[in-house]
Amino acid sequence: MPSYIPTAVVLVLALTSGAISAQQKSKQHTWNGIARIVAIGDVHGDHGQFLKTLLAAKIIDKDAHWIGGKTHLVQTGDLFDRGPDSRKAMDLLMKLEVEAKKSGGHVHCLVGNHEEMILRGDWRYVHPGEVQAFGDNAKYSAAIGPGGVYGKWIRGHNGVIKINNVLFLHGGLGGPYATMSLDQLNEGIRKGLNTGTGMARDSNGPLWHRALAKGDDASVSEQVKPIFKTHSVNHIVLGHTPFGRILPKAGGKVILIDVGMSKAYGGPAGCLVIEKGAFYANYAGHPQQKLPIETGVPAGTEK
Repeated sequence: MPSYIPTAVVLVLALTSGAISAQQKSKQHTWNGIARIVAIGDVHGDHGQFLKTLLAAKIIDKDAHWIGGKTHLVQTGDLFDRGPDSRKAMDLLMKLEVEAKKSGGHVHCLVGNHEEMILRGDWRYVHPGEVQAFGDNAKYSAAIGPGGVYGKWIRGHNGVIKINNVLFLHGGLGGPYATMSLDQLNEGIRKGLNTGTGMARDSNGPLWHRALAKGDDASVSEQVKPIFKTHSVNHIVLGHTPFGRILPKAGGKVILIDVGMSKAYGGPAGCLVIEKGAFYANYAGHPQQKLPIETGVPAGTEK
């Protein structure tokens, strides 16, 4: 396994941290015309499985450097908890953010409910090795605090993004959140990460909602109608709820990508690949599988 030097990460963040407060008010959340997207669900401190997933998707080489070209990599949150190596996963993603940009690609790290919990001080699922990677409880707390390298990085993230006609987020959108704009959602999440309240903790909010994952196809099809109309999309990609595989629901209106890759769950190293409009399940050690997903014009834009 390659090793990573956080000092380089600190330098990168030092150059960009001054823009964090401005990003919290307004940050790009929409991209169009992207030919290839790789979306990875919950990592939960399992750096080894994360590496296998990135290698299988041809995002990195054996030395963990970006080879994805103009690919957009989306990680839908929950890097933290249950496993010991969230710091390694974050260091890798910070490095790949820089390398991808140089190649015309992009790395999108989204906020999950376990990021929200950790920043709020709810450490009930923290693996002992995760704290040891920082030294001790005090150093861990400082690193993820508002002034810490990792805390600044996480607090500057989006929670919901749109690429082409696909919406990506961690949990789901219920109640009033189903018709909120991306600006409203992301600003609400970032505010909530700073205050420990509001949208970031709401069970109907983007980080915690599970009804889209738990509902049957008929229920899901109804629930997504206002979301599709608001955002002009026809697919939603979610992490948060582990199913052991990439699972399309309601004909692919919702695609669940938390495969439970962490050893805590025992799932495979796997991800979703969207390439030229087609959807694939990609698992380490296996051929890429095309998914039976219906495609079409974004809902709400039909003539």
